[in-house]
Amino acid sequence: MALQPVARRSVPDAVFDQILADVVSGEFAPGDALPSERRLAEVLGVSRPAVREALQRVAAAGLVEVRQGGTTTVRDYQRHAGLDLLPHLLLPGGELNLSVARSILEARLLVGPKVAELAAERAGRRLGGPLRETVDALEAAADSVDRQRRALTFWEQVVDGADSIAFRLMFNGLRAAYEPAIAVLGPVMDAEVTRVEVYRALTTAIVAGDAPEARRLAEDLLGAGTRGLLSVIRTLEEQEE
Repeated sequence: MALQPVARRSVPDAVFDQILADVVSGEFAPGDALPSERRLAEVLGVSRPAVREALQRVAAAGLVEVRQGGTTTVRDYQRHAGLDLLPHLLLPGGELNLSVARSILEARLLVGPKVAELAAERAGRRLGGPLRETVDALEAAADSVDRQRRALTFWEQVVDGADSIAFRLMFNGLRAAYEPAIAVLGPVMDAEVTRVEVYRALTTAIVAGDAPEARRLAEDLLGAGTRGLLSVIRTLEEQEE
């Protein structure tokens, strides 16, 4: 078993992280039974209530199933987990998972233009003030990390304007996965977040209710950063081979 004792007692977060890491890595394969609650508490050096709370979280995340008789069985997380798992998959052990990073970028490039289109159709003029204020803050940002955070605020406002709970929850999941890696991605993302004129043009299109133009500009804007990051990821993957 790859589990390691937890330094402090009553730390369900640490227990959750260890079980999740072993499920994602394949240490615990789909169909495997997890050790008993008592055994986990002994191996990890924590209380049974801490283990119980962690297992409840693991089950809620779609990673395990508690079957009749008390057996906790590992599930195929790729079939059962939700977007809330993305942050854990992107930086396992503090290292960037290139495959997960690529899939997040691909999802962003597909979803962003549609969200901008819907915002133009459904919100239009009422987004003018907030978006212009955010773009002004983006232009005045002092460094790449600050620019990325301002850009995230811009897209959050656009998502709100799209008035779609499904896209809102998707955005939440993608943002939670992206934010821990902001400092690492900063230099590459500057190709996107420094294009203030495109953010202004996209704002104008959304406020004017011009859905096709909003979609086109969003594709142009997101495409720049996506291409740069995908190029970096391809290079890193080739170096790992």
